[in-house]
Amino acid sequence: MTPEQFNGAVLAWYDQHGRKDLPWQQGITPYRVWVSEIMLQQTQVSTVLNYFDRFMQALPSVQDLAAAPEDEVLHLWTGLGYYTRARNLQKAAQIVIREHGGEFPRSVEQLAELPGIGRSTAGAIASLSMGLRAPILDGNVKRVLARYAAQPGYPGEPKVAAQLWQLAETLTPQERVNHYTQAMMDLGATLCTRSKPSCLLCPVRAGCRAHLLGRETAFPEAKPRKALPQKRTLMPLLVNAQGEVLLYRRPSSGLWGGLWSLPELDDPSAIDTLAAERQLQLGERRALAPLSHTFSHFQLAIEPWLVTVEQAAPGVAEGEWLWYNLASPPRLGLAAPVKKLLKRAADELPAGELS
Repeated sequence: MTPEQFNGAVLAWYDQHGRKDLPWQQGITPYRVWVSEIMLQQTQVSTVLNYFDRFMQALPSVQDLAAAPEDEVLHLWTGLGYYTRARNLQKAAQIVIREHGGEFPRSVEQLAELPGIGRSTAGAIASLSMGLRAPILDGNVKRVLARYAAQPGYPGEPKVAAQLWQLAETLTPQERVNHYTQAMMDLGATLCTRSKPSCLLCPVRAGCRAHLLGRETAFPEAKPRKALPQKRTLMPLLVNAQGEVLLYRRPSSGLWGGLWSLPELDDPSAIDTLAAERQLQLGERRALAPLSHTFSHFQLAIEPWLVTVEQAAPGVAEGEWLWYNLASPPRLGLAAPVKKLLKRAADELPAGELS
C-alpha cells in the first residue's frame, strides 16, 4: 500500500467505526486533550473515563490546575498511579500560564519542552486539538505500525523506535490529521490488540506484513524480561481514640513523591522507636493480612500492623504529619496501597471508634 492508500483506508474506517463520543472529544481544547493524553499513558480508556470527568469538574481550565493546591491535584489522581504524571501536569500548567500567557504553544517542539510531555504526546495535542500535522507513536500506534512493517526488535530500543517514527511520519496525511491520529489510536485499542487482533476487520490488512506472514502476535517484539526484585516494608496504622490514622507526606521526588503515606519501617521493634520519636503512647497492636503491590521495577511486600494510640503529644500532627480521619477523610493524594490499608483499618475498627 502507498502512504496515501494507507491513510485513506484508515480515515475511511474512522468515519464508519472510529470513536467519536469520548469525553475529551467533546468541547475539544488543548487543555482537555493534554489531560486525557497524560491520563491515558499506561492506563486503559475504561479506567480514565471517570477520572477525567472528575478532574475536569474540579479543575476545568489550565488556570485552575496551575493555581490548585498540590494535595487537590494528587487527590484527584489517587488510584491512577504513576504520580509523577500528576506533578508534571501541574508544573506544565504553571509554565503555560507563566511563559505562554495561558495558551498552549502551537508547535510540537515547544509542547515537548513542557514537563511530562514527550514527542508522541506533543504530537497528539498538536494534531487532535490544533489540527497540526504531527505523527504520534503511543503504545497502540507502535503496535499497529510494528505489525504493518513486521518491524523486528523491541520498540523501546532507540534504533527500532527511530524506524517506527520514520514510518509514522511517512504515513501521516496532510489533511484531517486530527481524525487520522484518533483513528490510529482506535485501531490499536479496538482491532490491533495485543493478544487477539481482529485482522479481518482491519482496513490496512492488505498491506500488513505481519498478517501476510501469519505472525501478527510476534510483533512488536517484547521487552527482554527480567525478574522483578522483591522489597518489603512494615506499615503501622497508628489509630487514636478519635479513629484517626497518623500519616506523613513523602518527599516531593522519588517513589510516591508528594503523596501522604503510612510510616515505613524495617521490623515490628521499630514501631516503638517511631512512637518515642513522635511522643506517642501505644496500646494494643496486631498484624493484619499482608498486601503486595507491584511497581514497574520492583514488587513491594507490605506488612501492615494496626496499632492503638492511647495518648499523643499535642504537636504530633504538625508539618509533614497529620491525623487522617477515617470517618470523614480529607482530600489528599494517597498511594493506592495506602488507600487500601486505610479502608481495611476502617473495616477493622468498631463503628463507635469512627464517629
